[in-house]
Amino acid sequence: MLYYNARQWAVIAAITAASTGGHAQEHREAPPIPDAAFLTGDARLACEAILCLSTGTRPGECAPSIQRYFSITHRKLSRTLKARRSFLNLCPSSNHDDNIRALVDAIANGAGRCDANSLNATLGAIHKGVRTTSNVMPAHCTAYASHPYAQLSSYTARYVGVPERGGMWVEPEQFDKAQGAYDARVASEDHAAHSPSGFHH
Repeated sequence: MLYYNARQWAVIAAITAASTGGHAQEHREAPPIPDAAFLTGDARLACEAILCLSTGTRPGECAPSIQRYFSITHRKLSRTLKARRSFLNLCPSSNHDDNIRALVDAIANGAGRCDANSLNATLGAIHKGVRTTSNVMPAHCTAYASHPYAQLSSYTARYVGVPERGGMWVEPEQFDKAQGAYDARVASEDHAAHSPSGFHH
């Protein structure tokens, strides 16, 4: 389990504090957070999961809470999301205010469903024998990535190209390489389409 020192508790407090003046970076005094020694079992793992799933940078110490969170599954997606939300609500700070409740909802609906592979799988469709992938990010992913208490903007999947030309979602660190490969493929296809049949340079 993660052992929380004073600085780590301050991070959790910052996540749960209400913003002032509509600016996510400015916070009122943080709500009281229970001492780490009094949190055990799923209550502790739930708090750790909220913290770990609110950022794209996750140390190895996050593994137990993330594993516990994603181990919660049911046959129906709706039941899985409801059960995961209930797990996160075991954290004493989960119901502090509307903002932290919205963060819990965003995590429950978005975590594990908004990476590039998931988006390509769920947003793909066959039209006239051609598979296309929508470039519109689902609302639950937008809510998760843009929540003011989450630090996910630099880790959010990005779309390369356009749907009708084989566009796809990629992880942000792969974007430049994927965009270059996409542009080269499209240019090659366009060149072939406009070249006389059988003509060779």
